[in-house]
Amino acid sequence: MKKSESTSDLLFRSSDWNFEKLSDVYAAISEIALGDLKLDIYPNQLEIISWEQMLDAYSSIGMPLMYQHWSFGKRFVFEEHLYRKGHRGLAYELVINSNPCISYLMEENTMAMQALVIAHAAFGHNHFFKNNYMFRRWTEAASILSYMDFAKKYIARCEERHGTAAVERILDSAHALMDQGVFRYRRAPRLSSEKERERARERLEYEEQTYSDLWRTLPKKKDDGREDEREREARERKRALHLPEENLLYFLEKTSLILEPWQRELLRIVRVIAQYFYPQRQTKVMNEGCATFVHHTIMNRLYDDDKISEGAMLEILQSHSNVIFQPSFDDPRFSGINPYALGFAMMKDIERICTEPTSEDRDWFPDIAGSGNWRETLLDAWANHRDESFILQYLSPALIRHFRLFQLTDDAGEPYCEVASIHNERGYEAIRSALARSYDIGIIQPDVQVVDVDLLGDRHLKLQHGVKQGVVLDESARNATLRHVRRLWGYDVSLEGVDARSGERLYECSTKQIGE
Repeated sequence: MKKSESTSDLLFRSSDWNFEKLSDVYAAISEIALGDLKLDIYPNQLEIISWEQMLDAYSSIGMPLMYQHWSFGKRFVFEEHLYRKGHRGLAYELVINSNPCISYLMEENTMAMQALVIAHAAFGHNHFFKNNYMFRRWTEAASILSYMDFAKKYIARCEERHGTAAVERILDSAHALMDQGVFRYRRAPRLSSEKERERARERLEYEEQTYSDLWRTLPKKKDDGREDEREREARERKRALHLPEENLLYFLEKTSLILEPWQRELLRIVRVIAQYFYPQRQTKVMNEGCATFVHHTIMNRLYDDDKISEGAMLEILQSHSNVIFQPSFDDPRFSGINPYALGFAMMKDIERICTEPTSEDRDWFPDIAGSGNWRETLLDAWANHRDESFILQYLSPALIRHFRLFQLTDDAGEPYCEVASIHNERGYEAIRSALARSYDIGIIQPDVQVVDVDLLGDRHLKLQHGVKQGVVLDESARNATLRHVRRLWGYDVSLEGVDARSGERLYECSTKQIGE
């Protein structure tokens, strides 16, 4: 049945946009987002850019003030070729986690699409950036743009003074180690010299109080304690260097004996950017789910209030459906679970559980089922979870059935895969846990740490890879990465693969074996 429309109330009547229409749409969206959904956002800054500028922005990892590097240009040419051939579309928007929050809108968008992306980016993503604990802990939204401006100018000056080739060599190696250039856990503050002296005095007093001359009469080892001395030196060395160290770029920046000050600053710039993107790698499902849920809710409210026409709503729903489309596992287009599809489905499912729960929902989610407080529940989830914990907490049996999820067991020693769990009563818990683990960055990201280095000896740097579930590193990628570490370290580097559970050594390689 056709919905009656009062054309005088419509925010826009055609696909053409202008800044006055954008302002009216922004005000209407803001009223719903802040008043009804209770979103808490940074101040917004909307910028209109061309498709070429959009390509340039997300070819340089989505930062508006990014330094120059050949890899960004290479990706731009690749993406531009696919776009011109019609093989790939462009993002309708790009949003920067900054204060103010910057949202880029393409000038080629229709007015309906501009309304959609304002709701999606300027309110959905913006709220998530400001309130999620991962972003609050690891990023500084108020200072990232000024830092990127400094980084861009600093690298340009380095290229003028030291040459483009010299700068690119350092950046190439730093980019190769970018995933291993983040702190995954908050570090305890280092002690001051005064506190360190106080701790030494307390240790000395304790030793004097507990000393017994009886220990002097015990027989000495055959090596006269030299092995104990070497072990003690190794422990003191590791303590002084704060080893093991998970952040390779940080260790190389602070400890490498061959890097000049400007080269150390380049490593710092790359690891600051890597740390900035660290929360986004762990919240893709939640972040996109939040933004998609927000734009879907707001657009439907505007339509119900006769603020947008049926034609505009159909265009919006078509774009929305394309974004959340999930191909089947046997579809040639299947490349995994679409984070937009899973995230949006979970947000809508939480709304359903809070308002129209089934008996199954009451058994699985007794705290929220039937409460009616879906807004508060979603706001709490967006603030206090990352993808892994969110899925483990809120993925329902109904949604597992909807996505027809099942779990495969892949044993390297067997010629086949086994279906270990399906979407039934016994399989729900196993499937939910398995899916949550697949988003755990501690599992999917290789755990490579600096474990030892003798700065007074041969300066051999020792790395250790904690192998999980028997998954070792690809040999070619591993060897290339070791060469990059050696370039920044200046001396031989070795990598030892150790089973994370048993401690058994699985493999060992070094730059001596693979060459430089």
